[in-house]
Amino acid sequence: MTTATATTPTVPSGDVAARATAGFRQRYGGEPVGRWAAPGRVNLIGEHTDYNDGFVLPFALPLRTVVAAAARDDERWTVWSELDDDPVEFGPAEADEPGRVTGWAAYVAGVVWALRAAGHAVPGAWLAVASDVPVGSGLSSSAAIEAAVLAALVDLGGLDLPAERWPRLAQRAENDYVGAPTGIMDQSAVIRGRPGHALFLDCRSEEVEQIPFDLAAAGLAMLLIDSRAPHRHVDGEYAARRRSCERAAQALGVPALRDVPADGLDAALARLDDAEIRRRVRHVVTEDQRVLDSVGLLRAGRVRDVGPLLTASHASMRDDFEITVPEVDTAVEAALAAGAYGARMTGGGFGGCVLALVEAAAADAVAAAVAAAYAERGFAAPATVTALPAGGVTRLD
Repeated sequence: MTTATATTPTVPSGDVAARATAGFRQRYGGEPVGRWAAPGRVNLIGEHTDYNDGFVLPFALPLRTVVAAAARDDERWTVWSELDDDPVEFGPAEADEPGRVTGWAAYVAGVVWALRAAGHAVPGAWLAVASDVPVGSGLSSSAAIEAAVLAALVDLGGLDLPAERWPRLAQRAENDYVGAPTGIMDQSAVIRGRPGHALFLDCRSEEVEQIPFDLAAAGLAMLLIDSRAPHRHVDGEYAARRRSCERAAQALGVPALRDVPADGLDAALARLDDAEIRRRVRHVVTEDQRVLDSVGLLRAGRVRDVGPLLTASHASMRDDFEITVPEVDTAVEAALAAGAYGARMTGGGFGGCVLALVEAAAADAVAAAVAAAYAERGFAAPATVTALPAGGVTRLD
């Protein structure tokens, strides 16, 4: 068997790995041959730029999805998740027809479909899934399950599939089987993340650079605030934003909005008649530039100076891309008022999480200020944790 993922001697995911193993034993009456873990991700900056062939700067989170798995002799796949007590089983007929498997299991079937479509002999498998990545919070729980399942099937089948090809294959699973029109950022971050670094990704060339992002050394923390507002990528609004960008690129005669230079933005906007389309273009072009500026600051060790770029990104998402909701706007405003260097919504929009760059010693005070603002507005209390860059998908044992 060819092992395509790095093996680590310890389980970095708390009890989530134990839960996956316990679920496997309970549902299948045997032992898994291995456990594979993939992280959630948060995007430091670069929102809705990925499917415009632009630039993004995500990092992987310590929160993990773990798949315990074993191969089976027939060509069928059975998957159980702690989110749903009933296992889902499917065979080639369902796997080979996008849309046949629905719900959370579609992400598993999508990986099987993408592997088979790429010409790989995918082994039948028993799989059990446990996760600490919250669903619907914009932390890429879908990419985490795709990556963990992909790693398990590659290893179980001894498939010849270099890791650098995994993100595009996982993206195909989500785009073409599940029907969610996401870019390649999420899958790249959860597969290629590195502890203490953010992943600078050119979404056109798929070239990556690991950018040092050592918050602790700078006395800083990244406060991750779950707005508790629902977040659903498959909703029509996300797809509508993507269609708007594609129409704009066509009207401007460029392959993608990434090809509109920042210093040529005003001229490009003048060629567009639709005010809404102009706003969408302005967001994408300026957001690409904010990513490049952030990378330059981090290379120079100027972590605090990234803060204003985060805040400008949020304003652009709120006013030009129109993807924020009152809960995330409230969290950003309260964090800034409490002394955060910068804050922004992260993820596809319409809910999800907010990032706030703060002094480590002030993290609790900023979190308390956000909670107080929520209470004043009558919102459900937010959940807050501090986030540090973690590693990507790996085999645990």
